[in-house]
Parts: sequence; C-alpha cells; structure tokens
Amino acid sequence: MDTWGDLKPGTRVVVAMSGGVDSSVAASMLVERGLDVVGITMKNFCYSEVPEEYADAACCSLAAIEDARGVARTLGIVHHVLDFEGPFRQAVMDPFVAEYAAGRTPNPCVRCNRLVRFPGLWRKARLLGAAGVATGHYARAVWPPDGGAVELHRPTDRLKDQTFYLWGLSRQLLERAFFPLGQLTKTDVRARAEELGFNTADKPESQDICFIPDGDLRGFLARYQKAHPEVAAGDRFAPGAIHSASGERVGTHAGSGFYTVGQRRGLGVTAAEPLYVTAIENSNTLIVGAENELYRRGLETEETNWLGEPAIDPLRAHVQIRYRSEAAPAEITPLPGHRAEVRFEHPQRSVAPGQSAVFYATERLLGGGTIARALA
Repeated sequence: MDTWGDLKPGTRVVVAMSGGVDSSVAASMLVERGLDVVGITMKNFCYSEVPEEYADAACCSLAAIEDARGVARTLGIVHHVLDFEGPFRQAVMDPFVAEYAAGRTPNPCVRCNRLVRFPGLWRKARLLGAAGVATGHYARAVWPPDGGAVELHRPTDRLKDQTFYLWGLSRQLLERAFFPLGQLTKTDVRARAEELGFNTADKPESQDICFIPDGDLRGFLARYQKAHPEVAAGDRFAPGAIHSASGERVGTHAGSGFYTVGQRRGLGVTAAEPLYVTAIENSNTLIVGAENELYRRGLETEETNWLGEPAIDPLRAHVQIRYRSEAAPAEITPLPGHRAEVRFEHPQRSVAPGQSAVFYATERLLGGGTIARALA
C-alpha cells in the first residue's frame, strides 16, 4: 500500500508546524521527497491568557512560533503564521468549557482536528495551490494498490498512535491528508531531527491540553467560566452534593463541572473502600460507588462519522473509549441521526459521556463518535 498517494516531486503541500519535533521532521520528509513545501503555524489562542510561567509551553507561544520558523529556515521553505484564534475559541474552547458545565468530559483534540486544523489548513492550501495538507500525527494514510479509496491506519509506533483523535475527519479531507511519520518510531524521529540539526530535536513532549499548559484543568475552567459566563451558564461550578448509588448523601463537592466519570481523586469523601465518580447528574450531584460500579456493557454515540462508506447494517469491530486503553471487541449498530449503539463483548470501565468511541477493524480506523450516554 502506498502512503503518499499521487504526490509527485514538485507538488506543493502545506505542512502544519507547531514548533515541536514531530512536525519539524514531517516537514523535512516532505522536502526530502522533492515537494514544494509551505509551513504554516496556527495561532489558535493567545499565549497571554495562560499563567506567565507556563507561557512558553503553550503551543501558540512566541517560543513555539520561533522554533517552527527556525526549522523552516533550515529547510529553506516558506513559513507563515496564521491567526485561527476566533475559530478555535468558537469550535474548541467554548464547547470544552460548556461540556464540563453540562457534566460531560470533552475531547478538544478531536474537535480541533475535525473543525479547525484540517479544514482550516485545507482552505489555505487551496488558496496557495497546494495538493494537500501534512501533519506530524502518528498515523498512516494508505491508498490500496487497486486504486480504492484512501484508508487511515494505525502507525508503526503504537505507543504514539494518534488515530484516536482523527475519527472526525471527512472523507474529502482524508483524501488530501498526509502523515509522513506513520512508519517511524518516536526514537527515529528524534534521531532524524538530531541529524538535521533542528533546535526542536530535544524538545520535551507536550503532555497537556494545548491551551492548559500548566495542567490545571480546574483553574482553567474557573477562570474561563468567570470571564465568559455566557458559555457555561448554570451551577455546575458551584458546590453540590455527593450521593451514593442508594441516594445517601456522603459528602460535598466543589462543583460537578470539575469532575469526570471514573475520577477518584479530589472527592474528599472518607469510606471503607475507594470511591469513584460513577455518574454526574443534571442537579449538580455526583454519584459515587466502588470500582465495580464503573463498568458498562454498552454506549450510544452521537456525531458519528464513518471514514469510508457509512455503515448501514450492524457490524463487528473493536471500539476504543480512551486514548490509552485497548480497543475492545463489540457490535456496532448504526442508528438514524448520525448515532450508533455499541455493545461490548465484555463490560468496559468508565464510559464517559463527551469522550470518543473510536471504531477499528484491526489496524484500520473505520470511524467513531462522541459518547452520548452509557448503557447498562
């Protein structure tokens, strides 16, 4: 299977450059292939909005932009910085806070890829006369030898697999997307960056949500809700009750919007056995229980997207509900209105509304959806 599609030497391609080592090496591989490469750094939010001591760690910081510019200069390619702050705030940050305020656990990277990064870069690519968009994601876009439609597969480095965040791409965008790192390991990438003398070669991994570089989710939610009360109305960030499954009040929480299903830490409840959040109710109430109460046999998705032809009949596949979890065998039944019902062979732990359920056939990404609710 070919991983480059119909790209010929001299073809113009836009590459997303975050200032990190992955996108730097992705850009270098495009240049090595003889393509006409244009680097673009997306400024998605204002780095002045994060705590000053963490400003340089933000993906849109001046330091990150300068790192990307330095790599582009080394490669001899054009580099642009584009302002996506408005679209990113509207499509990612506002819904992120609103979802927590609704008792759900959002996945901002999925929304960014689906609604901002890939469509935004593709619009710019077309204006520049480019044939497609490349990123530093660890994933493989492959074209079958028989000329069939492009497929998205897991990468060689399974520890860095980022296909989980790409299920929302439209088929039209996937046809114009390229992932140069798909057959490399992270060790390979750093070695290449070192050989090329990139200033990003030893740059640390980004572990946090890009607009929360200090990792303080609760602090971010509180600040954002205060600054934009219209985004997260209601009392989800106010103290409320913690109940057991039987309805007994066992404690008080700081605000249900600060918690997620499966969370154990920060409850402040003393009990004979560890307690976990098993549900978040509309009344700003947390329901807690033992670990065995976290398991569910199924779920229902909304915003369901199929990367190939949309499924019509029930199918067997593997479904992954967290980035670091294994995909589990399940039956997926498509439902009207871009929904689907998933029934697992074995109950799964911490099915959290707002998170993603991602569908795989062995290595191939079939699609996915946002978890609307857990099913008993």
